[in-house]
Amino acid sequence: HVQLVESGGGSVQSGGSLTLTCSSSVNIDNFGCMGWFRQAPGKKREGVASLGSNGRIKYAKFVKDRFTISRDDSDNTLHLQMTDMTPDDTAIYYCAADRRPCPWDLPTTAFFVNWGQGTQVTVS
Repeated sequence: HVQLVESGGGSVQSGGSLTLTCSSSVNIDNFGCMGWFRQAPGKKREGVASLGSNGRIKYAKFVKDRFTISRDDSDNTLHLQMTDMTPDDTAIYYCAADRRPCPWDLPTTAFFVNWGQGTQVTVS
């Protein structure tokens, strides 16, 4: 049974930075694709970034070189470093993982089977 647990959320001022961590209960080598999503109040969940097991990375256009997705196989974690944050980045951020390889484009919510419970990020 796969469990994904996000941490690192919180409140930050505009222009600030946060790093989110997703801890997996299983070896992340099992996943062909991992990603970060976010959902703002009243909006649909949207993809932020994805990282394939082959190292290929995709970012949403709104990231604009501000975020960096990475993984640490030594402790089975996925990270999202966020810089130059704005109030538009306020949302619940979710980690997701799937055994299949990432699709060519940024994966949609329908692609992923495994999800974390989310962590709140607030930018003011």
